[in-house]
Amino acid sequence: MGTVPQVAWLIAAVCFILSLGGLSRHESARRGNFLGIVGMMLAIGAAFWQATESELLGGLSQNGLFVLVGALVAGGIVGGFLAVRVAMTGMPQLVAILHSFVGLAAVLVGFSVFLHGHGSSDGTHGVQLIHDIEIFLGVFIGGLTFTGSVVAWGKLDGKINSRPLLIPGRHAINVGMLLVCLLLGVWFLQPTGFASELAALLIMLLISFVFGAHLVMAIGGADMPVVVSMLNSYSGWAAAATGFMLSNDLLIITGALVGSSGAILSYIMCHAMNRSFLSVILGGFGTGATAAVAGVERGELVHTATTADEVAEALKNAKEVVVVPGYGMAVAQAQHPIREITELLQANGTRTRFAIHPVAGRLPGHMNVLLAEARLPYDLVLEMEEINEDFPDTDVVLVVGANDIVNPGALDDPASPIYGMPVLEAWKAKEVVVFKRSMGSGYSGVDNPLFYNENTDMLFGDAKKSSDEILQALRR
Repeated sequence: MGTVPQVAWLIAAVCFILSLGGLSRHESARRGNFLGIVGMMLAIGAAFWQATESELLGGLSQNGLFVLVGALVAGGIVGGFLAVRVAMTGMPQLVAILHSFVGLAAVLVGFSVFLHGHGSSDGTHGVQLIHDIEIFLGVFIGGLTFTGSVVAWGKLDGKINSRPLLIPGRHAINVGMLLVCLLLGVWFLQPTGFASELAALLIMLLISFVFGAHLVMAIGGADMPVVVSMLNSYSGWAAAATGFMLSNDLLIITGALVGSSGAILSYIMCHAMNRSFLSVILGGFGTGATAAVAGVERGELVHTATTADEVAEALKNAKEVVVVPGYGMAVAQAQHPIREITELLQANGTRTRFAIHPVAGRLPGHMNVLLAEARLPYDLVLEMEEINEDFPDTDVVLVVGANDIVNPGALDDPASPIYGMPVLEAWKAKEVVVFKRSMGSGYSGVDNPLFYNENTDMLFGDAKKSSDEILQALRR
C-alpha cells in the first residue's frame, strides 16, 4: 500500500477531530462543518487512490474504475438531492436513515471480508481468531443499527406509531436474543467449515435485525432525541468495526470519535431528562396515552384563549421576554417571523432571549440549528441551566410549539410519566403565551397542566401565521 493514502487518512482524521471541536460552539460551527467536508473529501480520494493500487477488484482496470466512479457519482447525486430537498423538520428523520446506511455498510463489508478471506489467511491462529471476532461484531452491530435506525426513521416520520411496543417479557426476549447471538459467535469462531460458519453469521444477522427493531420499537416518542443520539453512537462503533476488518486506520479513528461522542451526548441528554441510559434503552417512556393532570379530569379544566393583537400588546408593555421554541416551531417554520419579532422588541428596549431545553425538538441541537438558520444572534440563545432562574423576573414567555419541556408536572406530579425530568420553569413568569394548533398532548402523550394555569393564554393556530399576525400588530 502506498504512503499517499496513509498520509491523506492521517490529515482527514485530524480534520474530523478539529471538526468536532468546531461544532461544539455556535461561533465555530461553520469552520467545523468545513473541516468535516475537507476531511471527507480527503478520505474518499485516499480510498479511491488505494483501490486503484489494490488487487481486490481484480487488478482494477476499466471495470474496477467504472464501479468506483459510478458509486461515487450515484452517491453524490443522492446526497446532493437529499441535502437540497430535506426541510429542517425532516432533519431528524434524515439523520436516522443515514445511520441505517452506516449499519448496512458494516454488514456488507463484514460479509465481503468473510467471503473474500475465508480459507486464505496466512497468519497465526490468534490473528485469524481476532479477525473473525471483528467480522462477527461488525455484522452484529451493523445489523441492529440498520433496523433500529429504520424504525427510528419511521417513528420520527409518523409512519410508525410513536407509542412504545411493550411486549410481555420483552426484556427476557432481548436477553435471549443476545445469548443466542453469543452462542452463534462461539460457533462461528470454530473452524467447522465455510458452510457452517456462513450459516452462523447469517442466523446472527437475522437475529440482530429483529433485536435492533424491537429495541427501538419499545422506546416511546419522548425519548426519540436520545434514540437518535444512541444510534449515532452505534453507527460509529459499526464504522470502527469496519475499520478493523479492513485494517483502515481512518475508519477506526472516525468510528471511535463518532461512537464515543454519540455515547457522551446520549449520557448528557439522559442527565437532562433525569433518566438513566439503561432506562431509555429498556423503553416505556412516552406511552402515547394522554395522562390526566394531577388526577383532575380534563373536562373540569378550563383554558384561556387569546388573540395575536392581545399578545402584541402584552409584548409592547413587557421589559423581559423569553421565547421557548419546540418542535412545533420547526413544523410551522416560524423561526423567521419570531426573529423579526425579537428585533422589534429589542429596538423598543425589551430584553428578549431564547431558552433551549437539551431535548427540545426531535434531534439533539434541533432548536439551535433552526435559530441559527434564522440568523438569530448566538448570544440571545441560552441553555436551560443558564436561564431557568430568570423566569420569575420575566414579563412574558412565548412557548412556540413546545410541550413536554415546559410541563410543571415533571416537578410536582409524581404520577406523571415525566416526573423528575428537569424542565424550563416557564409558568413562574408573569404571563405565558402558548402557541399551539390545539389542546392536544405533546409527542410523549403527556398532558400539560401549564395550559390551564391562570397566567397562561393559548394562542391557537399555525405558529408561523400567529407570529406573522403578532409582527403586523407590533408594527402598527
